[in-house]
Amino acid sequence: MAQGPTEITSSQQFKDLLRSSTLVVADFYADWCGPCKQIAPVYESLAKSLSRPGALAFVKVNTENNSDISAEYQVTALPTFLVFRGGKVEDTVRGADPTKLKNIVQKLLSEVESMGEASGSGSGSGGQWLGADVPRGYREITDEVEVRNCEILNADEDSGTVKTLFATQKPTGLEKASTSKDYVQSGADDQLLLYIPFQSTVKLHTLQITSLPAEGDDAPARPGVLRLFINRPQNMDFSEADDSEPTQAIELGPDDWNANGTANIPLRFVRFQKTNAVIVYVQRGDGDAETVRVDRLRLIGEAGAKREMGKLQKIGDEPGE
Repeated sequence: MAQGPTEITSSQQFKDLLRSSTLVVADFYADWCGPCKQIAPVYESLAKSLSRPGALAFVKVNTENNSDISAEYQVTALPTFLVFRGGKVEDTVRGADPTKLKNIVQKLLSEVESMGEASGSGSGSGGQWLGADVPRGYREITDEVEVRNCEILNADEDSGTVKTLFATQKPTGLEKASTSKDYVQSGADDQLLLYIPFQSTVKLHTLQITSLPAEGDDAPARPGVLRLFINRPQNMDFSEADDSEPTQAIELGPDDWNANGTANIPLRFVRFQKTNAVIVYVQRGDGDAETVRVDRLRLIGEAGAKREMGKLQKIGDEPGE
């Protein structure tokens, strides 16, 4: 069973979630609102049973703590439930009407399930295994990666190679008692530095990272802090990656990983409009483990015209620079 609805604490968090999930149901409420309290258990139950990572998400918006969000969507009655598709309001339920709310959500769920494996174990372009759904309006572009020129620093020699991260098949870590080295694990500490060049200039929208560490005292951690850099002609060293301003910094917590061990990370799209290479720096794991593990990487966005293999054209880190 999935977790309950996500409590929204900021406008940016809400915008990021609207970008990362195709469909979002938002419950606008207040602590003093009696009808809000009455329907809350119904909404909680729907969220726990029907959430689908990357496809159907449930959130709660406290109108007193998030007045800017309430004003933006002109919420004047409580409770109000808004249904978003692709970041835009598609339907509205005003008042504590559990029957109408259930009917709308069930309709959404039927639509999601008709599109295929909405739990985040579908296939992308060319039969790629995906750990989460692709945001509406974009496609999986991992096949644009120039794998032969990828480089990873601090990887344990006993784990998989950099090619493992882009393997098309489902990671064996999802199978019980798997002993295959179908992943990349860090060596000396909990840091990895991955250089990914593309065959074309792409627009990156979402980064999907799958990490499936085994249980145990010596188990590696999942990535906790990431720093992304774009359009570098070659890989950085760790000191440079620590000291340089990233294109985007990301912190991941336990709630960011779905049942497939995948974190669906929305990127600041305006900063990744003209990307010919990206560096993914796992600066720290999410716990006290001495190493960190990554099983798969998937890139979501839009691909451009192919360039000559092996040659990078250096452009500004951000549009307009």
